[in-house]
Amino acid sequence: MTISTVDRNQELAAFLRTRRERLDPRDFGLPARRQSRRTPGLRREEVAELAGVSVDYVVRLEQARGLRPSADVVEALARALRLAPDERAYLFDLTVRRPRDADKLATAAAQPLAHLVADLSPLPAMLLNHRYDILAWNGEMAGLLVDFATLPPAQRNSMWLCLMHPQVRELYLDRERVVREGIAHLRAAWAAHPDDRALTGLIARFSAGDEDFARWWAKGDVKVNGRGRKVMRHPEVGVITVQFETLKPLQDPDQLLVIHRAADAESQSALDRLRAR
Repeated sequence: MTISTVDRNQELAAFLRTRRERLDPRDFGLPARRQSRRTPGLRREEVAELAGVSVDYVVRLEQARGLRPSADVVEALARALRLAPDERAYLFDLTVRRPRDADKLATAAAQPLAHLVADLSPLPAMLLNHRYDILAWNGEMAGLLVDFATLPPAQRNSMWLCLMHPQVRELYLDRERVVREGIAHLRAAWAAHPDDRALTGLIARFSAGDEDFARWWAKGDVKVNGRGRKVMRHPEVGVITVQFETLKPLQDPDQLLVIHRAADAESQSALDRLRAR
């Protein structure tokens, strides 16, 4: 699969088509006579009616003909297609209608945040940028995942570790869910940072080097997952269930602070044993 910088028109067209086709006409109370359909989902004229735009407008959007919908039209399309919050944000990014600060692509940890990561000990914590590059970490996080200091900088990326690192690949009991959630985040970041060639190159390398990544990327999932649970089988202390929280600092919004904590008493005991080592 070839991954290029974001072609907004093509990605917008594909995104609108897939979201239209996944909708069930029965959820919209459409008359029975309109239920005989050759293709899945809603018809273009139905989406146009729901969004209050012309059918020709929807057709041209889905044919990638270079339209620039207004923020009001983007909002109307998001409602008509019943987009989830992350998908709505993605649509606004594709149409360059979501207000945001000037992109500050973080390649190094902000020093106050690096200190905070260290101060969060004994909770495992790390600092990421939007590409999932690992910018800073504390000893507990290194013990939980891998000793990041022994890796070359190009491999200090949490998605690379999940896909390529032999130890981390086997760490997660529900690896598919973890990777797919990461891919959904990367797609959102790809739209929000369309000129980030390093991110584009990263996605291209993942697609070429991992069949699962290529297949899941092609599904077009979009989700920014800032909170959740992961179950790991650590080679030294056994099964650990952690809850994670992702925080975005106001001063450095392009950096993400990820904090883990034990989800139960057994996992806390395992983390304590791991830290003692």
